[in-house]
Order: sequence, then structure tokens, then C-alpha cells
Amino acid sequence: MPSIEPNPESTVPDGEKSHVLLTFLHSQSQNALSRLYQRPSACLSIFRFISLPLERQLIMNLLWMESPISTATMSAWVTREGRKAYNESLSTLARLHIVPHSASKLALNSTFKSSLRHAITGGGASGSFGLPADADLQHPSPSIDTLDAYALERWETILHYMVSSGTGQFPARPSKEVLFLLQRSGLMTSMHGGALQITSSGFQFLLHSPHAQLWELLLQYLQIVEERQMDLVEVLSFLLMLSTMELGQEYSSEKLSSTQIAMLADLRNYGLIWQRDTSSRRFNPTRLATALTSSSPPLPMSSGIGVSSQSQGFIVLETNYRLYAYTDNPLQIAVLNLFVTLKSRFPNLVIGAITRESVKKALANGITADQIISYLTAHAHPQMHKNVCSDCKPLLPVTVQDQIRLWELEKNRLKSEEGYLYTAFASQADYEYVLNYAKQLNIVLWENPSRRCFFGSLDGHANIRGFIERRTAGNA
Repeated sequence: MPSIEPNPESTVPDGEKSHVLLTFLHSQSQNALSRLYQRPSACLSIFRFISLPLERQLIMNLLWMESPISTATMSAWVTREGRKAYNESLSTLARLHIVPHSASKLALNSTFKSSLRHAITGGGASGSFGLPADADLQHPSPSIDTLDAYALERWETILHYMVSSGTGQFPARPSKEVLFLLQRSGLMTSMHGGALQITSSGFQFLLHSPHAQLWELLLQYLQIVEERQMDLVEVLSFLLMLSTMELGQEYSSEKLSSTQIAMLADLRNYGLIWQRDTSSRRFNPTRLATALTSSSPPLPMSSGIGVSSQSQGFIVLETNYRLYAYTDNPLQIAVLNLFVTLKSRFPNLVIGAITRESVKKALANGITADQIISYLTAHAHPQMHKNVCSDCKPLLPVTVQDQIRLWELEKNRLKSEEGYLYTAFASQADYEYVLNYAKQLNIVLWENPSRRCFFGSLDGHANIRGFIERRTAGNA
């Protein structure tokens, strides 16, 4: 076995975090993970999620060993430069219960090892990667183009609704289960009258790639499965099994558990699977599902908010606050409408301006100035990048950035908070004595020594009132 040392060409960049699903799995019990590792498809998917090459190397080195290896022997193969990375990798694998936390012998979790071997060699029980359905001559399976169009329509319906904030600007409306999840996850919030409004987190959600957006919603879905009396391990294993299925292949639901059967309706709402009707015993995974554990884009046809649109910027911003957006995508135009006053629209061009009123409207919806600037930066036209030099000119006009932040400061000048005003003290000594006591409790929000009054927080009123009553009784 070769020595273990970090590879500078394949290490994860600084600041890059592990996949959000692995972070979620860190909080799960060993019993739940052991049940999950019984599925070869789940083990293969988790192996794909592991981003550090050193962690993958450790798994593959231990995978084909029939007996445990001494930790001292393994440590002897680690170079001095790779010691830190080696220890961090073991710690990550231990949190996933793939290797033991601390032991004199090092070996893979027996269940994980057996399932991953089956996934690689093709052994194990049938159905772990889905049960392909027999060909139906009367109802042929939909084409890949049909599946892509279906997934795109379902996914962009969710994004369109978030951008329009439930105003009915777009005819399509997500299902009530999707709306509940958007509200539960904090991406939208209920306003007066029951209408849903996009939040600051929701706008930040729109800045992410479709892959990150999808997993953010799925993690929120995993958080509520126990409330719905669903088996978390069954839900996880079905999602990971979908990621290993073949796009365009039709699968049978006969071998699915009751929890997984119930998931089919939810996954239809998100566009992860296609079914001919709700009672069908067959389903097709879409590209949203098959790309869950891969680096390929889940919606290659989409021209909406995502990696493709970020790499091909479409926004030109001038110093006079005028904005030119070279796009005809309704979703991108709707996002701009959240903080831009749109004035003219042509077949492939939208003209608008960033105004005080448009920014104040965005701020009222919970969108921050930094988020607006980040969006404009991420979607800047290539021509704007050409005008930037390394040591002088920023990408966006400084005057526009500063003015957006100043408009935000206008909104934040005043801050309201409930509390009590304490006044009419008998003497300066009494005022200072009570004020010092309130300061010790860190509940003073405002004070005016010349008028012998101060304003305290709502939570500290009982303590201050009791202190004043005790002092008054003592003086009497």
C-alpha cells in the first residue's frame, strides 16, 4: 500500500464544506445509519458525496481487507505533511460510523463494507437499485425530453411562485404540500391576509444553483418526515436509490415500502419522478432525481436561476443606476422585478433602473443590500468583466453599491422594541441606584440622566419593579 499524503491537485479548496446531506447524517444515530448501510445504493451514493480524495482512499484501502489493520501500522504509512489531513479524514468517517471512533484496530463498518462491495461488484439482493418494469406496448415509457420538460415545469413553478410571492402573477401554483414546505423552511412567510411572501432566506435560495436548491428543500423534507410518521431511513434510502437509477428507464413500485409509496406523491410535486397517473404502479425518475449524487446539472435545459445563467451573465449596470438585462427568461425578469423598476421590455432585452422606491420595496420583503449586490455581481454581463482591471475598477459601479447600502441604512435608522419607561424618581440618588441595578442586568435600552428616566426591556420589568418595591419598603 502506498504512503498516504495529501495531493495538492485534488484537495478540496479552502472554505468548501462537505455535502449538506453528510452534515445531516452526522446527527443521526448509529442504529439509523446501520439500517441505511444495508442498502448498497445508499452506500454508493454516500461514497459519491465524500469530497476529500483522502477519505475515499481510506475507504477503498480498507474495503477489500478481510481483517482489521492496526492503527499503528496505518499511521506508519502517513507522511508528516499528511498527518493532519489523515486525522481529519478519520474523524469525518467516524462521525458517519463508517470507521470506529477510537480503537486499536482500524476497519470499515461491516455492514457498510458488505453493501459497498455489492454495489461495486453487482452482487447483493435484487432491487437495491430499483426494479426495472417490463415493457408496456400499450403505454410506452416517456422520452428523456418529455421527462426533462416535466421536471423543468414542476421546478420552475416553485421558483416562479416564490418570486411572485403568491400574487398570482404566474398562472401555475405549487401543491399545498410544497407551499407548506416553503413556509416551514423559512423561504416564504405568511403575511396579513394569509398570502405568502418571499423572505431574505428565500432570495438567497434563488442565488444558489439548482442542485443546491434541490438539496435544501429535500433536507427540509427530511426534517418533517417524523412528524408525518414516516420512517426516516426508508425516506433516505429511496432518495439515494433514485440517484442511482437510469434516466429514461421505467421502474416498478411493487418492492417499495409503504413509506416509499407515500413519497411518490411528494416527489411528483417536486418533479423528481413522473407517473402516468396517481394509481400507476410504475414511475420514471427525472434528471432531478438521477443527478442528486452527481456533479452534472439537474436541469440542463433550464435557462433560469442556476450555474449556467451565472456563468453567462446578462446584466449591465451603469453609474446612473440604469440596468440592461439581456434575457427573455420570465424567471430572471421576475427576480429583477423584486428590486428594479422595470421600464421597457423587448424580445431579448429588459431595461430598468435601481431606484430608492424599488430598493425599499425589496428591503421591506426581507432582501438585504448585500444580497442585491451579490445577485448583480453573480449575473454581470461578460462585457462588464472586460472593463474590470485587477488593481483599480470594481465590477459594479461603486456609487451604485454605496447608494444601495445607504438606502438600507435609512430603513434601519429606527428600531422599535417593547419595554417600560421608568421616571418620576424622588431623588438623583434613587435614579442612579435603580439605573445601575438595571445596567447590571443588561436591560437598559435608553437613558436620559437630565430628566431622571430610562427605558428598560420587557423581560427585565419584573426584576426592576421588585427592586424598586424592596428599596421603597426599606426606606419606609
